[in-house]
Amino acid sequence: MTRDLLCENVSVSADGQHLQFAGIDTVALAGQYGTPLYLMDEDRIRACCRAYKAAVSAAFDGNAQVLYASKASSFKRIYEIMREENMGVDVVSIGEIYTAIKAGFPMSQTYFHSNNKTDADIAFAMEHGIGYFVVDNEEELFAVEREAAKRGIRQSVLLRITPGIDPHTFEAVSTGKVDSKFGFAIETGAAEDILVKALAQPHIHVAGVHCHVGSQVFDAEVFLLTADVMLQFIADMKAHHGFVTELFDIGGGFGVRYLDSDPVLDLNGCLAEIGRFMKQKAAALGIALPKIAFEPGRSIVADAGMTLYTVGNVKAIPDFINYVSVDGGMTDNVRYAMYQAPYTLFQANAMNREHDMTCTVVGRCCESGDVIQPNIKLPSTIARGDIVACLTTGAYHYSMASNYNRLTRPPIVMLANGESYVAVRRETIDDLTALDM
Repeated sequence: MTRDLLCENVSVSADGQHLQFAGIDTVALAGQYGTPLYLMDEDRIRACCRAYKAAVSAAFDGNAQVLYASKASSFKRIYEIMREENMGVDVVSIGEIYTAIKAGFPMSQTYFHSNNKTDADIAFAMEHGIGYFVVDNEEELFAVEREAAKRGIRQSVLLRITPGIDPHTFEAVSTGKVDSKFGFAIETGAAEDILVKALAQPHIHVAGVHCHVGSQVFDAEVFLLTADVMLQFIADMKAHHGFVTELFDIGGGFGVRYLDSDPVLDLNGCLAEIGRFMKQKAAALGIALPKIAFEPGRSIVADAGMTLYTVGNVKAIPDFINYVSVDGGMTDNVRYAMYQAPYTLFQANAMNREHDMTCTVVGRCCESGDVIQPNIKLPSTIARGDIVACLTTGAYHYSMASNYNRLTRPPIVMLANGESYVAVRRETIDDLTALDM
């Protein structure tokens, strides 16, 4: 039976029965480690890092950098991999900073985002030698100046600029419009105003500008629109204030396949097109093209992930709906509840059976909104004890997991070179009360 398995690291065993991930039998992994279970394909993560670095370097003649947007999936092993692959990272909290530190990641290659950094956050980051603050508002700019002055240092920053671009993706992940909660809008004059103020701060080095417009982008168009606006702004700031932008971080947002109807991203082609456009635009404006940074997160780790569940019960309501209930749910995958995010699911121990029953896969939480995916196809023979696999779960799953209903979070098992190992252990019920007094 032919199925679109979305990514080349997903396959079916020779006898057609079991789903395999990174060349390993998922049913065997479920038996070895239990469920719910997060799987992460380390080889795929490394391959994605290398593909990005090669494509970005080729597109910008080596004058570029790739940063992993670690909010997508943050745990010690991922930062170790990023260090080994010579990637930069961006972080959005001191928790992510601390995790990176514990993994031995060099802080000089770290960029600190967030629209609301507290004074304590700023002090912690500076104490540990953060590379760049991505300044999101005026209060933050002055707080960074005060903390840098206390330490007698000159702190590098990027200014987060809002170019006014709507990427036509889901509203909750659209971040580049004028009315976004993030950054300084060019259209309102706020971007130029904050640059003038930043340049006047004696303990701040304005290294450049940052923007990010959205997620699940499968072609170059939104990046071309963004680059057009941002390079014009960069040229204007040079003309008006003599400011030469060293670094232009254009963000991330390239998409991944969750369904067989999703397009396949031509990463090399997209980045080459963006590179050509930006070089031509800079030349037309009479400016040198700054060093360019990209911040992929989801597209580094998403299809490197898979989640395995065990079926608890199947409930048929004739003429209405069929429910397949599993031992995980919104505690390990909240994205359907938040975004109505689509997924592909299979019965991992019966890939040779026709997936002929329309059903809704739900979790075990005491919450009617605990849905993993509605209206999908699974075998009509599915029953208690069977294994369900949810594909493309490497991004925004572990990082958004919770203990709602006092459920424990799953482990992360890494797969590499045909072997498996635990990167994050399964939480225990003792962990749930570890902070209780």
